[in-house]
Order: sequence, then C-alpha cells, then structure tokens
Amino acid sequence: MEKILVLDFGGQYDLLIARRVRELGVFAEITPYNKIDIEEIKARKYKGIIFTGGPNSVYDEKSPHYDPEILNIGIPILGICYGHQLLAYMAGGEIKSAGNISEYGKTEVNIKPVSLFDSIPGKSICWMSHTDYVSKIPVGFENIASTVNCPCAAMADRRRNIYGVQFHPEVTHTEYGKTVLHNFLFGICGCSGDWKMDDFIEKTVADCKAKLKGKKVLCALSGGVDSSVAAVLMHRAVGDNLVCVFVDHGLLRKNEGDDVEHIFREKFNIKLVRVNAENRFLSKLSGITDPEKKRRIIGEEFIRVFEEESRSLGKIDYLVQGTIYPDVVESGKGDASTIKSHHNVGGLPSVIDFEGIVEPLRELFKDEVRAVGLKLGLPEYLVMRQPFPGPGLAVRIIGEITKEKADTLREADAIFREELEKAGVFPSQYFAVLTNTQSVGVMGDARTYGHTVALRAVTTDDFMTADWTRIPFEVLEAASRRITNEVKSINRIVYDITSKPPATVEWE
Repeated sequence: MEKILVLDFGGQYDLLIARRVRELGVFAEITPYNKIDIEEIKARKYKGIIFTGGPNSVYDEKSPHYDPEILNIGIPILGICYGHQLLAYMAGGEIKSAGNISEYGKTEVNIKPVSLFDSIPGKSICWMSHTDYVSKIPVGFENIASTVNCPCAAMADRRRNIYGVQFHPEVTHTEYGKTVLHNFLFGICGCSGDWKMDDFIEKTVADCKAKLKGKKVLCALSGGVDSSVAAVLMHRAVGDNLVCVFVDHGLLRKNEGDDVEHIFREKFNIKLVRVNAENRFLSKLSGITDPEKKRRIIGEEFIRVFEEESRSLGKIDYLVQGTIYPDVVESGKGDASTIKSHHNVGGLPSVIDFEGIVEPLRELFKDEVRAVGLKLGLPEYLVMRQPFPGPGLAVRIIGEITKEKADTLREADAIFREELEKAGVFPSQYFAVLTNTQSVGVMGDARTYGHTVALRAVTTDDFMTADWTRIPFEVLEAASRRITNEVKSINRIVYDITSKPPATVEWE
C-alpha cells in the first residue's frame, strides 16, 4: 500500500493534513519529527513526505528541527506553514518575523503556473496563520507565490521535487487547498490512490482481535456517534466479550438516556449496563465553575464508575473509549499547544483498574467516523446525529452546575433543535448554551430577572475549523419565542456568530 509520511512538528492541523490525504485515497501515516530517523524513512518507502505546521519559530534553538539530509534522499517533500519555513531554513534560506504585518485568516495569494498549482487560477484565497516568513529563498529554489504582505507564500525546488507553502491547503478556507494536495500526491509523488475506508475497518478489527483475544472488554458508551461506532466496531472484533456501560450522569440531552438504552438493547443486541449516576456527578460538580476542573472531574468520575461496574461484572481487562482526533489535538498532542482537555484524554486519572485502554477511532475525524459507522451497518439516523461532548451539558452550562440549570438547558436545547429540524435546516452542529448572565426582562406586566441562553450552530466537515451557520431569521425568531414562552426562568436569547478559529465550537 502506498504511504505518505506526515512529519509532525506540533501544529494544530497535523491530523487534518493526514485526513485530507486519506480522503484523496492515499494512506497517510503521522509520526512526530523526533520519533523517526532518515534511515527508517528510507526503509518504509514512503511516496512522499509532508512537513506540518507548528507554533514555533525556526530560528529558536528550542524549536523542532530535522536532519537537512532529508532534502537529498529523493523523496518528494511538501512543507506547510512552519514546515515551509523549516525547509527554507534547512536549505540555507532566511526566516524573519513579520512583526505587525502578520497574516491570519483568508488572504489572496498570487501564484505561478507550476505543477503544484495545476488547475488553479493565478489568484485564489488561502488560509494564512503565521508571524514569521521566508525573507530569503534558498539557492536552488524559486518563488512561486506571494501575497501583499508575504513575498514568498510558496517556493519550489523542481529538480528535487521539494515544495513549501506558507498557507494551509488542508483547511476548507483555502479555496483550492484540496487541489494543491491532489497535485502533490498524484502529480509530484506519483501516487495511484489505493487506500479505502474498508481497509481501516478490516485492519482495526484484525488488530483488536489479535490484541484482545480471550480478554473481557468494557466500552464506555455515551450514546453519541463516536462511542456508538466504537462499540459496534469492537463488538465485531470481540463479540460477546464486550459489555457496554452507559453512564447517565444527568447531563444528557432530553430523552437521550432512554433512546440509547433502546437502540443498543433492541437493535444491536449488545450487552448493556445503564448506570443512573446523576446525583453522584452533580455532587462532585457542586460549586465548581472552572471549565477545566469540570472536565477533569467528569473524566475521573467516568473512570471510577467504569471501574466499579467492571468489578461487579467480574474481571474486565480493557476499557474502550470513543476518542477521536479532535479530542486528542485539542488536549495537546506532542508539541502542539493545549486548547482544552477532553474527558476521554485529558481527564483520565493517572491510575486505572484496567490493563489498558483501547481507542479504535483515535486517528479519525468526525466525518470519517460516520463513514465507518455506515459501513458497519449502523442506521443513518444514528450515525448522522448531532455530535455531543462526553461531559455533556456540563460544558454548555457556564458557571456552577445544578440540576435546575441542567433541566432548564435541556428544554431550551430541545426546542432549538426541534425548530431547526422542522425548518429543514441542518448545520453540522447546533445546540443551546446556558450562559452565566442574567438580565432584566418583562413578561406580561411583571419585571423579570432571568437567564440568557446563547444559541450556537456551525458548519464544518472536519471540526478543526468551522463557520457559524446563517440560520434564517424567522427560524431563530421561532426558537427564541418558544424558549422564552415555554422554559421558565429564561427571558433573553442571543445567537453566537463566531467562527472557529478564533472561538471553539463549544463554549467551555
């Protein structure tokens, strides 16, 4: 099978690069820059190498670097952002700080007609995110793109098939980003595209069968897309040695607990234990307002509940979680900056009562997880349902969490989702947030002092970047009217029109 090496220098979009490559039918393998040497790269016979972005400056002695000899081993290379600057630095070019003219966001780029930019017009919109820039191009390279503020937005050594781009072709905001990657993979690296999602399923099931043969496995089932797909995938691998434990922590959406129980007991005939732990979780969260503390408390309590259930079920060897890549990267991956921790990864206690943890979806994005779910035979309504964070409504209630607040948000969230679905408007993710703000209002002839609810809807295909959804005003009006009329203590509705970045999808 053809392979592309994604050499990881600590950027936030590292696996998104790999995901785009896989989407084009070529298998991508991510390896941290300090975990593989040149001899191993040669031995693995990669068709090409992609240097990722990263948060550092290449002229900082502590920043990630690599052996410059990699430029001479005859494998095509594409450097992205920091990777572009690193290529220039390694080849003898110069990098400088842009100071006050740094570029962030959508930027018009002027490009030259070279093979990397085949089928791309001379001007296009690309996504920039950099402070440093290549100020002097190395000998043997040519400048193939520029912007108003960045004299070298791309460069090429066509003799050695080495290319660098300052922009991010992997994000959807780059107009022809997918074409750039396609040109690199097929035009420059000579790939044919022989990797399919079926290969992932087959390999994962085979690996889990071998690793978990004769072992008892406990799946942490939240009922969301990720844990549901993980459960069915693991059931295919270990059969009746799998038992799913569904923890109802009292922070689920309306009717969700009952729905999860019905689906897995009746439709899939998977062993399921439902634990009603609302009081336990709310007690632990009492008085806690810091979002990181909330996540860590919930993460640890999840594990403790699973440990207790495993003891009551007899000896359980492994814990399965539905962790996916955005959970990992936003919790800090390698040298990547930590944005927020996720209960699946950042919230794990240091000691657990299992031999190990299995995360079969850890390297997949949400759309890839959905594709796996459909191929496994899960019904479309379950696979395409709304993403829901493991900590549940806890990260959608700003400030202290109480049962009253959770019940209030549950009702508001259900109404918002109902109105969108009734109108046939289906963003990638949509939900309500109970803010920590109260304001004056008037209902009837009486003055009120009630909660403010924020409505959030985003459109994305990878959840690493997202644009706020332009919901028709009449739909927002209907949701606002119903929520303020039907949910006690809410008297104000606002709509979040912030994209990711600079915000995240969730508020906490």
